[in-house]
Amino acid sequence: TKRLPPREYYQIVAASNFKQRTRMAMLYYHAELRNYAVIGTANRNEHDQGFFVKHGDGGVDVAPIQHLFKTQVYQLARALDIPPAIQERTPTSDTYSAGSSQEEFFFRVPFAILDVVWLGHERGAPAAEIAAALGLTADQVERVIADIERKQRTTAYLRMAPITFEAA
Repeated sequence: TKRLPPREYYQIVAASNFKQRTRMAMLYYHAELRNYAVIGTANRNEHDQGFFVKHGDGGVDVAPIQHLFKTQVYQLARALDIPPAIQERTPTSDTYSAGSSQEEFFFRVPFAILDVVWLGHERGAPAAEIAAALGLTADQVERVIADIERKQRTTAYLRMAPITFEAA
């Protein structure tokens, strides 16, 4: 009911990002101990819209599903006959104690809609055409597209390589 002051908000963000980075440090410890690689689990929705922590869950050696939309990850899980208990588990970053899903917390739209809108937009389909296929209005589709583009723009720094300085 009340907006958090900036200082308190930044404290929560810093603490939750620390948790993700600590988890990744433990994964790297165990991977290096066994001469393994760390495999990432971020899909396209998470990576391209910035739902990851830089040098936390985003710091991996191999990113095998980063190019797949979330709905494609579910399709792949069915094709690989992954146990239903795993397939049906609500995705969570396990960071916040609030009982909300990734869709509610960050993406704001069910993946079945988000992925179709995103793919349609990428392929140049007009918003009205995407809307008709999903039973939505063109305005609703345009809001989803604007949200995707805003998240991509405001989280671009997460996907950047480190800034380096070289002697002239």
